[in-house]
Amino acid sequence: MIMDIQHVTKSYDQKTRAVDDLNLTIDGGLIYGFIGHNGAGKTTLLRSMAGIIDFEGDIFLNGHSIKKEPLKAKKNIAYIPDNPDVYESLTGMEYLDFMGDVFGVPQKKREYLIEMYTTLFEIDDVLGNPIASYSHGMKQKVVIIGALIHEPKIMLLDEPFVGLDPKASHQLKEIFQSMCDDGALIFFSTHVLEVAEKLCDKVAIIKQGKIVANGDTKEVIKDQSLEHIFLELIKEKQ
Repeated sequence: MIMDIQHVTKSYDQKTRAVDDLNLTIDGGLIYGFIGHNGAGKTTLLRSMAGIIDFEGDIFLNGHSIKKEPLKAKKNIAYIPDNPDVYESLTGMEYLDFMGDVFGVPQKKREYLIEMYTTLFEIDDVLGNPIASYSHGMKQKVVIIGALIHEPKIMLLDEPFVGLDPKASHQLKEIFQSMCDDGALIFFSTHVLEVAEKLCDKVAIIKQGKIVANGDTKEVIKDQSLEHIFLELIKEKQ
């Protein structure tokens, strides 16, 4: 078990629960898709996992409580929101060096990983330019690289493929698979059901803060499409 979510509840107005007594345990070595309509609670749960917002209950990441041991819990995770904020006054290299400093990545290892990933994502020729001059897709790539250079055991991502071109999306999927082969957990929210169906080992569907389906992707969809299952579950729970 690399992630253990215990009775997590979050309300922003003391009336409606964005996440409602949610429990989920996940092993490492998996690509896990988290699916739900807008306002279902996906982003709230991800922000809770990353320790960005307070909540009731607890979340254990690689054995450490995000509430009681935040530094130990965050040491081995990476979080990428759906609209990453980047220090746009920095150059791409300055930003990546900053991320390496935050996570204590040794200089030689850092240089190797930065060169490898920036070449792979084809932004190595703009690392000396201010991030403010980057396109949305280029900003997304530099944020992804910044999340990868400390080789996290858990990746938390909110719509990670939005803004990426097809080639970069394919490369990111291959990176995810390689990380899982080494025992990492990739946990991401998406509304692109075809991506979840093809890529994810397991999926969970959330509605109004509660998980309404969870398990191996093939078992959840059986002989139907994930889109069909999703729409049927949403209809049933209304």
